[in-house]
Amino acid sequence: MKFRVVLEPDFESGGFVVSCPSLLGCHSRGETREEARGNIREAITAYLESLKKRNQLIPLTV
Repeated sequence: MKFRVVLEPDFESGGFVVSCPSLLGCHSRGETREEARGNIREAITAYLESLKKRNQLIPLTV
């Protein structure tokens, strides 16, 4: 599955913040772009596993 993510610089703390708009509340961060991308992949995986455990539908990918 592919999900669109939004990667933005974190001007307050440095590094980058990243979110997945299709998955409400799915956010992460990293010191580098690569770290932030890796962290959001982990966050998306955990989010989807949580939905599956609760027998909830997975949102359409964007």
